[in-house]
Formats: sequence, C-alpha cells, structure tokens
Amino acid sequence: MKPRLSPGLHQQLILTPQLRQAIRLLQLSTVELEAEVAEAVASNPLLDWAEEGEPGPADAHEVRDADGIQEAPVREHTEERSDEHWDREGEPWQERIGPASDPGDDDFGGAGERAASAETLRDHLLWQLHLGHFSQRDQGIGVALVDAIDEDGYLRDDLEAIAAGLRPEIDAGLDDVLQVLHRIQQFDPVGVGARDLGECLRLQLRALAEDTPGRELAMAVTAGALARLPRIGIDGLCQELDCTRDQAEAAVHLLRSLDPRPGAQHGELPAGTYVIPDCVIWRQQGLWRVALAAGATPRITIQRDYEQMIRHAAASDADYLRGRLQEARWLLKGLEARADTLLRVVRCLVREQAGFLEFGDQALHPLTLRTVAAELGLHESTVSRAIARKYVRTPRGTIPLRDFFASGIDTGNGGSASSTAIQDMIRKLVEAEDPRKPLSDARLADTLKSGGVPVARRTVAKYREALQIPASHERVRIG
Repeated sequence: MKPRLSPGLHQQLILTPQLRQAIRLLQLSTVELEAEVAEAVASNPLLDWAEEGEPGPADAHEVRDADGIQEAPVREHTEERSDEHWDREGEPWQERIGPASDPGDDDFGGAGERAASAETLRDHLLWQLHLGHFSQRDQGIGVALVDAIDEDGYLRDDLEAIAAGLRPEIDAGLDDVLQVLHRIQQFDPVGVGARDLGECLRLQLRALAEDTPGRELAMAVTAGALARLPRIGIDGLCQELDCTRDQAEAAVHLLRSLDPRPGAQHGELPAGTYVIPDCVIWRQQGLWRVALAAGATPRITIQRDYEQMIRHAAASDADYLRGRLQEARWLLKGLEARADTLLRVVRCLVREQAGFLEFGDQALHPLTLRTVAAELGLHESTVSRAIARKYVRTPRGTIPLRDFFASGIDTGNGGSASSTAIQDMIRKLVEAEDPRKPLSDARLADTLKSGGVPVARRTVAKYREALQIPASHERVRIG
C-alpha cells in the first residue's frame, strides 16, 4: 500500500472556548454557578450585577404579565392536563423565567426546600449504568466496576480480580470486563474509570475535537513522557518527541487544562446542606407550569461606560477592554443558553412524567437520557449535564431532576414499568404483609407477576436490597 491524498468532506464538533464555557456552566449547580459568576464579576471590569428591573442574561425576548412576573413567549404547541390524560387542546403551555419562588397557585401546596441528599460518584455512575442499554449480565459487571472506582474517579483494582469476584454468579473473562469498562469510561464525568493518570487524561483528550491545538502531541505525552515531564521539562520534551518549543508548550498547556481528579466533583455534601431549587413546577387551573426559580440564573450586565471607553482608549488598553468585553458577552450568552436548555429539559420531563407528579413513584414510567435527548434534539451528554446536581420544587416537595428518570422492564400486557415503580410496589407489599409470615422474594415475584409485572426473584432481591428492606427471615415478628 502506498500513501496517497484523498480529499473529502466531513463534519465534526469544534470545542471553541465559548462552547467549552457553555458546557461548564450547564453542569454547575446553582450554588456553584453563583460562585463562578461572582468570580467573573470581580475579575472583569466590564461585568457588573444588574440592578432591580434591569434585564439580565435570561430576560431576552420576555414580556411581563399583569402580575409583573416575567413570562416567556407561548410555545407553538399547547398542552393541558385533564383528570385522566394530557390533551393538545386548551390553555397554552407556560414557561416563566424570573422570580418564581411564590407562584401563588391553588394547587402548589407551599412545599419548601429540604436537606440535600449526598450524590456520590457511585450514585452518579450507577444511575447512568441503569439507564444505559446494558444486558443484565453486563449490568452486573458494570456494578462491580463502579464499586471498584474510588472517589477521584480511578479504577484501582485489577480487572482479573474483579472478574474472579463475579464468579460463580457471572462467568466473565478479562475481555468481557474490559469491554464494559470501556463503556463506563464514556460516562460523565469525562475521564472516569481510568486506571492511571495517563489514561484519565487520554480519555479527556479523545473527547476534544481532532484539530484542537496540541491534542495529538498531548496524547503522545500521556503515552510515555508524562511521568518524566517534571524532570525533563519543555526542552527535554522537544528532544524526546522531536517537536518545536511552541508545539510542546501548547501540548503542556492543554494537559494542564484537564482534570486529573474527575470524580472529585461528586463528593459527599456537608451534613445539613440545603439544596436551592433550580426550577419550580406547579399546577394552576389544571395546567402544569414550569419556571426558573428565583436566583437560579445570576443577573449580571455589561458596564456600558467601559464599553464606550474602547473607542477612545490607547491601543494596548483598547485590546485589553475588547478581550474582557468578549469574555463578558460569552458569559452572558452561556448563562442564557444554560437557562434555555434547563427549561427545555424540565418541560420535557414534566410532559413525560405528569403521572409521577400527580401520583408519585408508582406512576413513574421508564424514561432514559436517550429518549429526552432525541425529543429535544440534544446529545445525551448535554441532557446529563443539564440535570446533574439540579433540583426542582414540585407539589411533591423538592426533588432532584434525576428522579424523573428510571430504567424499566416489559410487562405482560405489552407496556413497561419503571424500576422505581416496581420498587414502590415491593415496598407497599412488604408494608402490608403479615409480620408473622413475611413475603419471601419468590412470593413477591409471584405477586408482581400476577399483577402483570413479570419480575425475576433475583431482580426482586436486588430492588429489596436497594430499598434497605431486610430478607424475609429477618422480618419475622411474633406477638
């Protein structure tokens, strides 16, 4: 075979600085976003906090209703909830942007904020695992791998030891475990599941566009010279990889921008931490409404006085101000995009899981990231970032957005039931059982099967353990 040129056309996503910032803003919680914006305002003279009544980043194209609450334009489609189903007739779907801490509706119930339940890295990875398209066997392998991942996001255990620990329940070889690991390494956060620092950085580099400056050379550094880099320096790197100093510096700069501890962002929350809801869902006159919660998007603006100075400033000062102006505009656009994406996702969740809001866990039907992403025309990773560490205030209390998602199984009547709904059924069956003759996992499985939900005994045992319900012989109560 001889080398040859073959021109062609192809499409690829280029991660510009503006896009990277938008992605970062999307995955931040409300508290983290407030800190991020506060730091930007303190360091950028062209940014300032917006005064009361002054438009902020999420106020574009808005009008005010009679109550003074800012309301986004009505969407093209309409959706109204009746007592039995959602109809396409009636009042328009409303999405409110702005202060919504007191919707003032008759059905809301005034539910307050609650203490935050800690979302560990393990929780986050298992959630993605159960929503993924894994066979039951691969899910078992995946759970073992997730359990072996430490709080920094690294897999420290030997793969052969993990495979041995799965036997005899799951007879998996090294190749089987490695195949599932490669899929877990595509989970959020990027870089998770790596077995060393070099692999962690390579996973993050592979997620970047191919023409990212310094990407290929940085990949080469992670493959061999990474451990020696502090000793040999830039000059030694140039000699070892036969590259120019500018190329070596670009590669090192790119490596320094990556996260060596991707799992750290999902650490335990301090005791007594209270969540701040990002959105509010309430029902008014039979219509479900969605709004950004008060303070969910920091209200900032551009200092117009500094902007005017650019025309009259000296060349060096003008260049500095132009750079800060560009950063300010990117931040404003990023905040607006974050608010819009979050509202779109929450609106979709409410539309898909209206029964959950009305009746609770038993009415939660299977819903995956892929389903929501396909409906909204987004990538699955975008939906994952949009709901990560986000909470919504509902008539059922303040809950994480991830609670709207659930894996499921096929039922006997051609439908499906979510794992959350099945767990709720199991919990109610146990609560109603005779304490002198508790229901075994096999009896629970038979009862569910007779009700149209065919679940294996092993699956019942897994769900029972997830609910922290003891085995039947431990639930016996006499007298």
